[in-house]
Amino acid sequence: MLSPHFRALMDTVPDGVIVIDGQGTVQSFNPACERLFGWTAAEVIGRNVKMLMPEPYQAEHDQYLAHYRATGERRIIGIGREVTGLRRDGSTFPMELSVGEALPDGPPAYIGIIRDITDRRAAEQALREREARLASIIETIPDALIVIDDKGLIRSFSPAARRLFGYEEAEVLGRNISMLMPSPYREQHDQYIARYLATGEKRIIGVGRIVSGQRRDGSVFPMELAVGAVDLEGERLFTGFVHDLTEHQAVERRLQQLQAELLHVSRVSVMGQLASALAHELNQPLTAVVNYVKASMRLLERAEDADLPLAREAMEKASEQALRAGQIIRRLRDFIAKGSTDRRVESLDGIVEEAVALALVGARESGVRVEMHLRRQEHRALIDKIQIQQVLLNLIRNAVEAMSGRPERTLSITAAPDGAGFMEVAVADTGHGLDEAVMARLFQPFVSGKERGMGVGLSISRSIIEAHGGRLWPERNDRGGATFRFTLPLMSETGENHGR
Repeated sequence: MLSPHFRALMDTVPDGVIVIDGQGTVQSFNPACERLFGWTAAEVIGRNVKMLMPEPYQAEHDQYLAHYRATGERRIIGIGREVTGLRRDGSTFPMELSVGEALPDGPPAYIGIIRDITDRRAAEQALREREARLASIIETIPDALIVIDDKGLIRSFSPAARRLFGYEEAEVLGRNISMLMPSPYREQHDQYIARYLATGEKRIIGVGRIVSGQRRDGSVFPMELAVGAVDLEGERLFTGFVHDLTEHQAVERRLQQLQAELLHVSRVSVMGQLASALAHELNQPLTAVVNYVKASMRLLERAEDADLPLAREAMEKASEQALRAGQIIRRLRDFIAKGSTDRRVESLDGIVEEAVALALVGARESGVRVEMHLRRQEHRALIDKIQIQQVLLNLIRNAVEAMSGRPERTLSITAAPDGAGFMEVAVADTGHGLDEAVMARLFQPFVSGKERGMGVGLSISRSIIEAHGGRLWPERNDRGGATFRFTLPLMSETGENHGR
């Protein structure tokens, strides 16, 4: 018999409580059980507890109790598990069942505590469905999706990421995201995360930018990266969307080639017009110079004192006409040099990084190995971003072409402050190098170190760099190739350009 104190206690607990004897007969059935199963205590007490179970558990219950009494082997008692209950109306529901054995100083008795988990099961099912929908969406996203934690360890790696980087998900989960980056970003990534967590300073998060990725086979490719930060259940996570720019840049490169061909035709036409206009403009002063010089020579041949003032006057007029011809050429040069510029304060590190990523499109097919030595610091300068990137693109592509057919094809790109208020960028190759004769005339228009080409790229590049207050020069390197270096003045903390 149950004590009155125990019965009062069972009547107040929110969970269902059932007490059965060694044969499975219900001895107690609290109010929570009545609400849960739909039976009254009077209708259940004295009957076998298996009436509250659906098949096949109903038919197996008596055998389970007999097996436990004979062997002591536990399957539910003292363990707890999720099972199915049967209501009076025949409906079933999931429930969590914990069974304990009464103290062994009397006949066997078992206490079962029952908790309805219908709502929890529904929530779990809804969560599974949401996760399934999210997984199906991620499966179809064309861009790679990577999730990392605040230690830089990969937590999720989408199918598109597997295709893009060449790794299976099991190979990258739990490893540092820096494995997908070439140097020097690989070594600097953890410092960036630590600085962001400490200061909140954003350099990539919330701002899309062009960077370089590294595949499993070691090849480097340009990609557009967008990063977001999220706090999920008290944990800081970072989501990165990666868009491969290789095909996009291949199409863009072809468009640039077509545009270059059109510009070449236009330039030839303009040069013809300028040549005609220049010949007309220079013809008059040069003809006058010749006439004045001839007149002076005739006067000097007679060697008469009266002719000397006339000869002097003729030479002065010849000098004036020569100066006029020089002014015409100077105006033409100024006309060619002038152009619309859009100078803004820019991050040189980011510009170099983007230009390198774009210029290396196709380097994989050329068998070129890339070494980058860039310092991720905020060095800023007042520059025309497009013009500076064009200089870098020109130098890097020249380097790749110079290494064509060479046994060793290594491209090295370095960018660092020179300590004198300038940023120095170096592009080095292992190509055929430059001889003295070519180096002496390399920046003159129509002089080229390549078998094909008009030889105006380096001339224009040096003009751009010098217009920005820097300089551009070539060197031989210890690998037998050429190194092109250029400098740009950095902005001081007061907002002024160094070197000016």
